[in-house]
Amino acid sequence: MQAAQDHAQDQAQDRAEDPQGRDRAEDHGQDPEPRRGRPRSAAAERAILDAVVELLEAGEPLAGLSIERIARTAGVGKATIYRRWSGKEELFVDVLRDIEPADPTVSGTEGLADLRLLLESMRTRGLAQRSSVLLHNVFAQMKSHPKLWTEYQCTVIAPRRVAMLAAVQRAVDAGELRDDLDAELMDDLFLGPMLVRTVHRPDAPLPEDLADRIIGILLQGLAPKPQVTAGKPTTAPV
Repeated sequence: MQAAQDHAQDQAQDRAEDPQGRDRAEDHGQDPEPRRGRPRSAAAERAILDAVVELLEAGEPLAGLSIERIARTAGVGKATIYRRWSGKEELFVDVLRDIEPADPTVSGTEGLADLRLLLESMRTRGLAQRSSVLLHNVFAQMKSHPKLWTEYQCTVIAPRRVAMLAAVQRAVDAGELRDDLDAELMDDLFLGPMLVRTVHRPDAPLPEDLADRIIGILLQGLAPKPQVTAGKPTTAPV
């Protein structure tokens, strides 16, 4: 009932604010500017996000989804969508955020502990993409839409990379990692194995202890352990 009331109020404001302008803008392929309206309705936003998922699950390709079709499915006016998102790319990225596992809340003060949380989040997202036909199909389609892929990289992937690097730097500052190495390179060394497992090797196992194993191996190093000969430690040739 509340959702229906919110939708009706949104539609009434859509007609009052812009009875024709947005239709004309979309018909001519323009990106309408978002308008300031009444406070956002959580019910309307939920209906819009659910409408996109419903259409995608029904087999509609991303390229075929128009704001008009989404609005009709959600039971709102197009202006209701444009008040919240500047265009389809922004909306689709929020849909992905909604159906992907949520990003973890890190302490912002810990180093390796936060790093582990972020790596574990990558692992769970990898599992979700493997188990969800919808997520798999959406990501496959996104890569053929440069504008959408760029929007996702800038607004979702880039902040995650910043958070990872910040956690590595906190670990360096706390003495958990060496301070004489390039922090960005160390970040890549932690990120790389999980990225390979979740993206580049879709059949590779993603066990629950994977984040711990990656961190442990990197902290131990990859050089062979010193060998003991006649009571004296020696290092194997490299």
